[in-house]
This record gives sequence, C-alpha cells and structure tokens, in this order.
Amino acid sequence: MNKKKLIIVATIAGLLGTTAAVEASGFMKKVNGFLRGDIDVTVDGKATSLEPVFINGQAYLPARAEAAALGYELHYNAKTKVLELTSKQDQPEEGEANLINVSGIIEDVRPAQDGSVQISVVGRGQNNWIVLTVDKETVLTNQEGKPFAAKDLKAGFELTAEYGPIVAMSYPGQSHAVKVVVGTERLVKEDVIQSVEKTSEGWQVKFGDAKETTLVLNSGKETTIRDTERQPIEWSALKAGMKVRAYYGPAMTKSLPPISPLQFLVVSEQAAALSPAQVTEYRELAWKQLSDDQKKHVVTKKDEAEVTIVPASDAALFPQDDKKKAYEDYVAKKGNVVLVTYKTDDDALLGPLTLGFSSDSKEYFGNRIRR
Repeated sequence: MNKKKLIIVATIAGLLGTTAAVEASGFMKKVNGFLRGDIDVTVDGKATSLEPVFINGQAYLPARAEAAALGYELHYNAKTKVLELTSKQDQPEEGEANLINVSGIIEDVRPAQDGSVQISVVGRGQNNWIVLTVDKETVLTNQEGKPFAAKDLKAGFELTAEYGPIVAMSYPGQSHAVKVVVGTERLVKEDVIQSVEKTSEGWQVKFGDAKETTLVLNSGKETTIRDTERQPIEWSALKAGMKVRAYYGPAMTKSLPPISPLQFLVVSEQAAALSPAQVTEYRELAWKQLSDDQKKHVVTKKDEAEVTIVPASDAALFPQDDKKKAYEDYVAKKGNVVLVTYKTDDDALLGPLTLGFSSDSKEYFGNRIRR
C-alpha cells in the first residue's frame, strides 16, 4: 500500500507549555519560548485555533494539533522516538486488513471438531478479553519464530496475537487469529485467597489452609488483575475468601512457603467461599455465642460445624432485638452473611441450629428460626 506519510525524528520529548523537558541523556536540551496568542495560524486560508510558540525567533506549533489541522493523524512511537503523521485521506487498499493486537495469557483452550482450537485470552491494557480461533490459516510460532503446534496450546502460556479484522459483537469478542506468538509458560493455581496484604513494595497474595501458608505471590508493575468479567479492578477489592486463578512464576524461591512473582490474577468467584482460616474463626465465634443449654443439645463437633457465606437477603435470619436495625441496613447495602450450622439431638423436632454473622465486621446478628 502506498501511504502518504510525513516522518519527523523527535529530538526532544515534546513541547510542554513554553519550556521543554530536560533529560541528561544528551538527546534533549532545555529551551525557553513565548506562546503567541496574538498571532493567527491559517491552513489553506482557513482559521485554526493553533497558537505558535516562538523560540529563538522561530515559530513552533504543537504537533498533534498541527497534524489534525493539516489533515493528518499523528502517532508517536516512544521506543523509536519517531513521530509519524499519516494522511487521513489514505485508506487501506482492497484486500488489506486492519488487524488488532493483543498481549496476554491463555486461560482456556477448547479443540473444535474441524481441527481448529479456540483459546480464551485475558489481555493486558485495554484489550481485556478475547476468544480467538487458531486454525491452519493461523501463523503459529514460538518466540524464536519456530512453528508451534496448536495441540500444545494450554492455559498458562503468555502470547501476543494479531486477529481480525472481523470481531463478533459479543462479550468476550470472538475473532480469527491471523498470527500467534507463544511466549513464557506460567504456573497456574486456582484456589481461595488466604490473605491479601499491602507491602512496601506492592501487594502480596497468600494461599494456604488454616494451619499454614503454602504459597506467596508478589505483585509488580507487570501484574494484571481482573474481576469475573475480566474488567480491571483495584487491589483493595481483593479479599480473603475470594476464589481466584493465579498465573505466576515459573521461577520460585526454595523457601517455605515458596515465593514467586505474580503475572495475572483473575477472580473466579467474588465471595462464594471462605478461606480455611476464616472458617476456623467463625466456628470459634459461633461456639462462644452458644449458651450452655444449647451446647448440651449440639451433636456436631466444635471444629466440624458447617460454615457457608450467602447474601444477607437470603440468610433468613431472625435478628436479636438490638440488632434489627443494623441487620436491615446490612441487607439494604447487599452485604453477605456467614452462617454457622450445628446439628442437634432435637433436629427432628426443631431443625438444625444456625447462627448468622456479618462477613464484614463479624458482628453477630441472630439465628435462623427453628421450626
């Protein structure tokens, strides 16, 4: 295709107000100028809103605004330090495709009957989630450019891909992969978070049971976290008890517990589970809440009580008199309730004994009504 292009090799990072940025690299130098709002700039006789900056007697215009006024689109490549202005009138020639790029990790692979493979990719940046079809038309290689077999694709492989130009209007979008480059294979762990902590160097996610931590994952600048819809979320939204899928390593320390860098974290269930440590904690809270008379009828062992978490609106609790208002407010804000259930020797007559607690504050609300 023959595109009309104007290439400008950047010698400074860009004009910032009336003073350019300064770096000690030698490629940039500090300059001072004057913004002249009293001077009009026209293009082909038409007025524009451009205001020139005069530096050492020469007039300079902001590149992006100037490009738009002249009918160009501006793209800046920070790696090569090249500003490229492309004519808006240039269109792809017939047969050319505008492909879309994605960089991410494979979370699922599904072979199809026609021999193709569908891969679900969680992406970095703006391209959150895409399902790509890899078939015999797809150029599939490793990072060294050697052919890679579609049958060897699996969850945990990082990749970069070009796809399109047609994308199905669904969520996630679906498209044909034109080119796929397979990168590092990460370790994959799907488990319930034991704890999430803010450290001086970032965030730390721990996994394990009530007795010990079995894996520690440390976040970095490269870490991507997504919710159940593969949308970006804040670290503060992650809580102990959430079921997640973590992609990490492959390098790990030989310490106990092992420590590894976290690459991707995708939430599987927002609040459908409790960590082993939390289960133990709520069992202790519930046991302390039982009266001596109630304990006489309980047949479930203290550390074997059933512990579940449900929306407060579905908990069917009968709150104590001094807890009614707090419980109504908690239901209204769509909180979750932790239920601890004991079997008793009078279940046939009254049913099991169930106590309810706030999953946020661990406040005791009351019991379920026994029939």
